[in-house]
Amino acid sequence: MNKHIISTEKAPAAVGTYSQAVAVTGGTTIYLSGQIPLVPETMEVVEGGIEKQIHQVFKNLTAVCEASKGSLSDIVKLNIFLTDLNNFATLNEIMSSYFTEPYPARAAIGVNELPKGVSVEMDGVMVTSSDSYSF
Repeated sequence: MNKHIISTEKAPAAVGTYSQAVAVTGGTTIYLSGQIPLVPETMEVVEGGIEKQIHQVFKNLTAVCEASKGSLSDIVKLNIFLTDLNNFATLNEIMSSYFTEPYPARAAIGVNELPKGVSVEMDGVMVTSSDSYSF
């Protein structure tokens, strides 16, 4: 299997042993690493509560999708991790401003804790319509 590592300065830099995204042989399937609500320019958590955090995560995912030669609409599976499932309705409302039908498959999982004390993290799988990368 061949892999192409995808990176953009428009999303927070990887701060561990991972890549922002990875395309596999053929270049049509791209695995998006988890994004938390870090502002790329400062690498600090966005201020302003859960709504701002959710919007920042979608902005970061958008940047990685674009660097992967796709868009949010190409996400076929989205995993969402929330430290408070009481924010589920807020998540759905905000998500509806970023996605239209047909929606991606999705999981929303309650977790005890996320990096840097944030309230939300998302990762996903994106499939583009044509080979994005030649291997």
